[in-house]
Amino acid sequence: MTYERYERGQLNTTSYRCYIKNSETNKLVSPFHDIPLFANKENQVYNAVIEIPRWSNAKMEISKKEKLNPITQDVKKNKLRFVNNCFPHHGYIWNYGALPQTWEDPNVKDETTGCNGDNDPLDVCEIGSKVHQRGSVVQIKVLGALGLIDEGEADWKIICIDINDPLAAKLNDITDVETHCPGLLDSTRDWFKIYKIPTGKPANSFAENGKFFNREFAINQINHDYKLWLNLVQGGYDKSPEKKEGLSLENTSLDYSPSNRLTAEEASNVINQASENFNPQAAQIDQVAIDAVSYIDRSKYN
Repeated sequence: MTYERYERGQLNTTSYRCYIKNSETNKLVSPFHDIPLFANKENQVYNAVIEIPRWSNAKMEISKKEKLNPITQDVKKNKLRFVNNCFPHHGYIWNYGALPQTWEDPNVKDETTGCNGDNDPLDVCEIGSKVHQRGSVVQIKVLGALGLIDEGEADWKIICIDINDPLAAKLNDITDVETHCPGLLDSTRDWFKIYKIPTGKPANSFAENGKFFNREFAINQINHDYKLWLNLVQGGYDKSPEKKEGLSLENTSLDYSPSNRLTAEEASNVINQASENFNPQAAQIDQVAIDAVSYIDRSKYN
């Protein structure tokens, strides 16, 4: 399957929405529920939805609460969120996104981190050379995982690479990343540890002191979180109101979730009600503030 972006609203405003269409059927799809986890199950090729292109700062994410789960910019205290540039990093240092049809259940304790899930799809760090557009659906090879503990919640990061990247044939497990991309794993751990410090948050911690787990472990984690997602959409989950209320399960393709399935007309109505037509002119933002550099004394957080 191939997919295309369908943008609405205006970039750099709360009106912005990036929906996704199936190019072959011309149907709107949910990047949380409709896009299959596997692009090729036999060869263990997965689909990844890119939320944030490499080197950019806008904190974009699949909206779990909105129907059809568009990609929107995160908001905190009524302000759009941008990540700080923590020297020597600039913005996000990989194409950052999520695995469709996965879910880190906030009522299930993760064995490795000892924390409950963060209520999101599994995150991916795609390390190939191409800068992918927001809303791109990329076929990826899984290489390993990093067990981030983010404000007390399990927030696994799956390390992967676009199967069409020139390096993909050489990278088959997490040890190959250090061989062919020296420094990238250390930089990845450093980025996740310190990226919230400029906003007044403490440094993040990790499972097993920041160990990068291998491909086999990462695939087992993906399978685990796929089962949790499947339980979610089939209605078999523990309904904890403080965590589950507002999760949108609407989709346009799941035969095993008929009560949440939308027709093409209903899907069109959803986006027409959610946001106005796309305005290609991005709204003005304080680019000087976004480009500013934060210097972090790592010795305080070792």
